[in-house]
Amino acid sequence: MIETHPFEPWLPTDARLLMLGTFPPASKRWCMEWYYPNFQNDMWRIFGHVFFDDKFHFVDQSNKTFRLDALKAFLKEKRVALFDTALRVRRTKNTASDKDLEIVEQSDLDGMLRALPDCRGVLLAGQLATQVFTSHFGIKTIPKMGQYTTFTFEGRELRLYRMPSSSRAYPMAVEKKSEFYRIMFNDILV
Repeated sequence: MIETHPFEPWLPTDARLLMLGTFPPASKRWCMEWYYPNFQNDMWRIFGHVFFDDKFHFVDQSNKTFRLDALKAFLKEKRVALFDTALRVRRTKNTASDKDLEIVEQSDLDGMLRALPDCRGVLLAGQLATQVFTSHFGIKTIPKMGQYTTFTFEGRELRLYRMPSSSRAYPMAVEKKSEFYRIMFNDILV
């Protein structure tokens, strides 16, 4: 079965950072209908830890979900855009793991960057997202974890950041992941 991406791209026109994962997990794993919807995923805990020194800032513990309205307002204020590198996929083993995803159709990466004229950096979360993006743009130098490389898109020089996966399957504490993300956020969003 081929799945089409369930969420609209979150592309505030003044965004400075475009965050790209691969594809959302199956809806049975969602605690909300938006990006990084699995309650076990650490992305919104990373944001809470980096910006508020509280990994639970965006977490609604009692309902086992995230505070979506607060997240959207915060991301708009901080000028962060979100989508994924895959528009349509086939799950080969019914998991959310990158290794079990076959990309049927990539997202319009060029169109996203054109829609974000103030974008200064792209964050890639996950190995498959990194492969798709770097292959599409012919980027030969893949940055080490927590670092960046530069690339040019239609005359604009952008930074490409490779960050630790926010998945709990990636064996690193939220606090340690946050250290990597904090450096990138300071580079791009300040």
